[in-house]
Amino acid sequence: MKVDGTVGPKTKLKLWKATKHWTPAMTQPKKAGGLKPGSRGGNVYDLQGRLKFLGFYTGKIDGHYGDRTTKAVRLFQYRFGMKVDGVAGPATLTKLRKATKNYSPAKIGQTARRTRTKTTLPRSSNGFSQNDLKLLAQAVHAEGRGEPYVGQVAIASVILNRIESEKFPDTISGIIFQPLAFEAVADGQIWMEPDETAKKAVMDAVNGWDPSGGALYYFNPARATSKWIWSRPQIKRIGKHIFCR
Repeated sequence: MKVDGTVGPKTKLKLWKATKHWTPAMTQPKKAGGLKPGSRGGNVYDLQGRLKFLGFYTGKIDGHYGDRTTKAVRLFQYRFGMKVDGVAGPATLTKLRKATKNYSPAKIGQTARRTRTKTTLPRSSNGFSQNDLKLLAQAVHAEGRGEPYVGQVAIASVILNRIESEKFPDTISGIIFQPLAFEAVADGQIWMEPDETAKKAVMDAVNGWDPSGGALYYFNPARATSKWIWSRPQIKRIGKHIFCR
């Protein structure tokens, strides 16, 4: 056709023929996808796997968004300070993917589960999974690198002490990812690879060494501005941290 920028009869006819199947709905912006109770398929498998990786989902990974999945999503939303509706919408899925950057189906899939049932964890793990121990080491490394070794063991002990307390979640992942609980989660340092010192500190804490004296909290007095944390009964100071109840 002649290129002159004018929409004449011939141009209109050609345009009509090229778009005769067009409807207004075709140009409406698509709503961001999400998952909800009743959904099925691969995306639900991924959702369940990631929630299970963090310790929120305890059911079978079957690709069916049922009651257990809904409850796990609600718990995740609550712990991460989000709107609690049990629907895995775009915001929830984005937050979940950020919290499970190290997740892969092989770590939690059926083959891996069958393998773990045949494998006895070292006695020194005291029943914690390898994922638990690694996540705990990541937290110790992110929160306590540069601190004396005894201080790193104390940080691990605080997290383990919280498991025994009714005030906190009863899993390592639930405690570490509790909203506003640890600065390392908020700034992303939780995903740094832990060094051997942090790993050793975790095993010492898991095996009963608690240099914190039973503490449930710790803070850096040079940076803490919360009046509430200063009001907690203090137990001792190790390195730059004060440990308290």
